[in-house]
Amino acid sequence: MASHVFPRTSKAPPIQVSHGEGACLYDTKGKAYLNFGDAAVSCLGHGDPHVTRAVKEQMDQVAFAHTGFFTSDPAEKLADKLIALAPGNLDRAYFVSGGSEAMEAALKLARQYYLEIGQADRNRIVARRQSYHGNTLGALATGGNAWRRAQFAPILIDVSHVSPCYVYRGQAKGENDATYVNRLIKELDAEFQALGPETVMAFVAEPVVGATLGAVGPVGDYFERVRALCDRYGILLILDEVMCGMGRTGTLFAYEQYGITPDICAIAKGLGGGYQPIGATLCTKEIHDAILAGSGFFQHGHTYLGHPVACAAALAVLERLVDDNVVGGVHRAGEHLIKSLGDRLRQHPHVGDIRGVGLFCGIELVADRDTKQAFTAEAKMHAKIKYAAFSEGLICYPMGGTIDGKLGDHVLLAPPFIASPSQLDEAVARLASAIDFAIG
Repeated sequence: MASHVFPRTSKAPPIQVSHGEGACLYDTKGKAYLNFGDAAVSCLGHGDPHVTRAVKEQMDQVAFAHTGFFTSDPAEKLADKLIALAPGNLDRAYFVSGGSEAMEAALKLARQYYLEIGQADRNRIVARRQSYHGNTLGALATGGNAWRRAQFAPILIDVSHVSPCYVYRGQAKGENDATYVNRLIKELDAEFQALGPETVMAFVAEPVVGATLGAVGPVGDYFERVRALCDRYGILLILDEVMCGMGRTGTLFAYEQYGITPDICAIAKGLGGGYQPIGATLCTKEIHDAILAGSGFFQHGHTYLGHPVACAAALAVLERLVDDNVVGGVHRAGEHLIKSLGDRLRQHPHVGDIRGVGLFCGIELVADRDTKQAFTAEAKMHAKIKYAAFSEGLICYPMGGTIDGKLGDHVLLAPPFIASPSQLDEAVARLASAIDFAIG
């Protein structure tokens, strides 16, 4: 029977999932797949009893109550716990249904904040090339990936983009980390100056870039310098931790590792761990109180804001991550995964770079290691690796356009935090086999 589901790829409809257990998903024929690439969602794997119980118990209480009329106990407790755990001055949590919604809310919140404090000229956004911030129109415009933006360009707002902090491709020969960071900060400052700093409302960045670069973190004092520059001009710093947050890098918030705090932070994916669709936009007391003292109303909203069952699931996930210290094992597991990748692939003629922070790891593929020449875009190497790995029983996250939106291929690995060392090694073995098969 033909399916009436509109799939992501109409020419290659997906196989049907049967069930999940631990780090694996199973299809209806019983084949197991190591789930290391579902966009960094399943941080606790599948079938966690604590989270499942919390969802069931909340369903017995109330499934839905519109936030135009009610708050709920799970939403209040989740907000309290997130704010208590977030370093810096974050003070309020606005719960949505996913990462794109969280980023869209962040952008609109930044704009309204400046309106409330009488700085209406601030309407410009600066972000980085080769970033990804979501698929709603505002978030897509903010993202700097040329391929994702191209066909929608006529209906996107104008956003400025500067260079990412991308050592493998961006750091010049003979340039150390300090001089590289200096150059990036000068470029950002020049962009602010070109726009007029008084017109810029926000600089947006992922602390560790996920989908479009493959687990690329900053070097040196890059983010400290960014934070200082934003402060100099009164520009908000919005950090997108939709993919890299909630323990993925080894700390609950990725920004904890880089000596900064944001004005607004977007989280999702690992917040719900896949058990319910949820995201959140966190902001400082200053931003919330500006609205409180002004209009008193954030002119934004969705029907499923603060969904009680989603908040109950996220609270249970957070309890597992923090109270049960599941996050405490991420650094050690990440070191194991990077070592295993290095042992198996470091000398591979078509692996140019192996990188990562915590259990957020990337492998960049090249046609020539010495020159860093990429495979042609027509080769679609990332797609070949994706399907080869899937046939080997590994779900990974390959992407193309790593360099400029057209050229370049990488594979992102984001295992569940509960994956065993043997499962990490098995994933590496399957990936290595898939790379060899795809390249031929």
